[in-house]
Amino acid sequence: MTTLDSPQLLAELEPTVEDNLNRHLAISQDWMPHEYVPWSLGRDFAELGGEPWSVAQSQLSPIARTALEVNLLTEDNLPSYHREIERAFGRDTAWGTWVNRWTAEEGRHAFCIRDYLLVTRGVDPDELERARMQTMEVGFDSGDKPLLNVCAYVSFQELATRVSHRNTGRYTDEPVAEKLLTRVAKDENLHMLFYRNIVHAALELTPSQTMRAITDEVVSFQMPGAIIPGFGRKAVQMAMAGIYDLRIHHDDIVAPLLRQWGVYELEGLDADGEKARDELAAAVAALDAEASRFVEKREAAAAKKAARQAT
Repeated sequence: MTTLDSPQLLAELEPTVEDNLNRHLAISQDWMPHEYVPWSLGRDFAELGGEPWSVAQSQLSPIARTALEVNLLTEDNLPSYHREIERAFGRDTAWGTWVNRWTAEEGRHAFCIRDYLLVTRGVDPDELERARMQTMEVGFDSGDKPLLNVCAYVSFQELATRVSHRNTGRYTDEPVAEKLLTRVAKDENLHMLFYRNIVHAALELTPSQTMRAITDEVVSFQMPGAIIPGFGRKAVQMAMAGIYDLRIHHDDIVAPLLRQWGVYELEGLDADGEKARDELAAAVAALDAEASRFVEKREAAAAKKAARQAT
């Protein structure tokens, strides 16, 4: 089966991109980031004669602070994501229009989350700014992924980000934060639908090539926030709290998208495509098993902690 190069893929998929861009513009709702920030709670910091931040001022739990910091710092790296997606999609036709629209919508997320955290003194603003600088100086590098790999990756990533924002909002146990993150998650869901539909069209156009891209991205998947300072430790804390863990990644991210794409029922694969599908099935099964082991360990740790507190 013929493998299509990027110019061919961009041309062949452009009608699907245009259709989905128009669908997105028709169903997306305008919203104003400033309306989700409790400005009346704000006050000056030390430089302007106000009070410096202290942890006692935050109404968020330590894990909630960590999750919000990770979510915000992930959103902060938008310039890098724009660079990478523009490299893959280009500036022309509906592809380029989508790149700009997506970037504009994503930009709101960091604005309002940061404003919320600063106004409510939810996190240490000095630590947050230092981490932002470090994260953006590293930047996000997709490694010149092929077009189909980019489309597969962002399908998983947008859904993962939606779930992370939504679960973080619930975990904060703070109504304004939950309302804000629920609104951000709605954007992420629409973005996921756009990319998911492109991958679906690609599976019809060049099934084996697209199957390989999906498999590679499932096997190598990392959240874009992996470059955040201390991400490994923070990710473990979020996983232990049930905000985002391997079970969620398998059940709420990978499995639903693979089901929507119908990858296991797909016909017309060549030998390479069948090989990729076999690798995908094995990778998903391994992820499922690893997720189960993690949940068992977490439950055992929680039981031990409860027993210690009871004595």
